Amino acid sequence: MSVKTLALVLFVQLALCSTTVWAAGRKVSAAPAIEMSETAESAEARQQSTLAPDAGPAEGDASGAEATEATGADAEAPQAEAPAGGQGAPEPATPPYAAADVPVAWWREAASLLGLASDPHPGETAEPAPGRPPLAPDYIMGPGDLLGISVWRDENLTRSVVVLPDGKISFPLAGDLVAGGKTLAQLRRELEGKLARYVTDAGVTVEVKQCNSMFIYTIGRVNVPGRHAMVASTNVLQALAMAGGLNPFARKGEVKVLRRQGGKTTVFPFNYADVSEGRHLETNIELQRGDVVIVP
Repeated sequence: MSVKTLALVLFVQLALCSTTVWAAGRKVSAAPAIEMSETAESAEARQQSTLAPDAGPAEGDASGAEATEATGADAEAPQAEAPAGGQGAPEPATPPYAAADVPVAWWREAASLLGLASDPHPGETAEPAPGRPPLAPDYIMGPGDLLGISVWRDENLTRSVVVLPDGKISFPLAGDLVAGGKTLAQLRRELEGKLARYVTDAGVTVEVKQCNSMFIYTIGRVNVPGRHAMVASTNVLQALAMAGGLNPFARKGEVKVLRRQGGKTTVFPFNYADVSEGRHLETNIELQRGDVVIVP
């Protein structure tokens, strides 16, 4: 660790400690003030009840009745007002020092960059959002795949073909067919339709004998760069593991995934340090055929 980095770490730690001590001091100094204000309010209420005029003796029966009613009304008034100053009183507002418990946003950012606090933007911490369905319902054929095609009760129409780089295959009596980007069921139905005019009740079977198109590529500062076959759904972390992991000189926060789709190239950023600690798991996408993982 360089001298500048060490000095910056010490400065941030000192500032965070100062903020905590200052917040604690505000709490201690504000508590007696609240108690004193409550005592003053109770003293003022007692003084008003003492200075209230008492009802004197009345002359005659009628005046005595009025005095009795007035005295009863005066006696009920404090009882009716008592709940207003007691249990029914509104709770005091949150003191201003409570906001000091929350660290300042830029302090959180600086502390997170230095590894002294948690990431203020943790992102998704549950299951990562897949780049494609984790379990594809049907295999999609691609260039290089070796297919086995057979026709029931016709050995002459049973053979193995390879999907060409343009995605096409050639088959007797059917001519050229596009196989790339299709499922086995789609190609089988198309072959049965082409052979129907030559073979009655042609039962066609299509199978993948060798999968040669499901590859991803890892380049850069990894221990084993190159082409890797995908035999199952693979995410970025798994691809890096297949490449032997990152070497000590890799920039872990600048990993990228390049994907070619529809004539355009899409870049997906990936931070190895964050994902390995359980943060920003949504960037750990599922890879597709032909994706390139770059580790600078």
